[in-house]
Amino acid sequence: MGQAENDRAREYGKLHAAFRMLEALAVGKGELAEPAKRKRTIDKPRQEVSALLRDTSEYILLAREKGGDRAKAAAQLYAEIAELIAPEPMYSKNPTGDEKAAFEQGYEDQIGRYRDRWGGLASL
Repeated sequence: MGQAENDRAREYGKLHAAFRMLEALAVGKGELAEPAKRKRTIDKPRQEVSALLRDTSEYILLAREKGGDRAKAAAQLYAEIAELIAPEPMYSKNPTGDEKAAFEQGYEDQIGRYRDRWGGLASL
């Protein structure tokens, strides 16, 4: 297990947290926080990210329609999601235990940042 694979898995965790925060800004607490959904995301990163990107259009519209600080946060987060997608092919292999742990660490770290920035706007 190399550090590069762990770093990549950690970045997927951060990306997943961004999708979760956008969902929370749009509709409140949602299914992305549930362990089964998070497990599928790390087990099939490319497939799951493609599905989450399809949902993103609806989430950005809903959050922007709410106006105010929530709309501003959603616009910032939408741009951040694009930056969090690495300019390289996503892997589709089964992750190792180390990669799963790195994914969870990236997710938790990023959610913590979002709570600090926008915690009052959404339920996480």
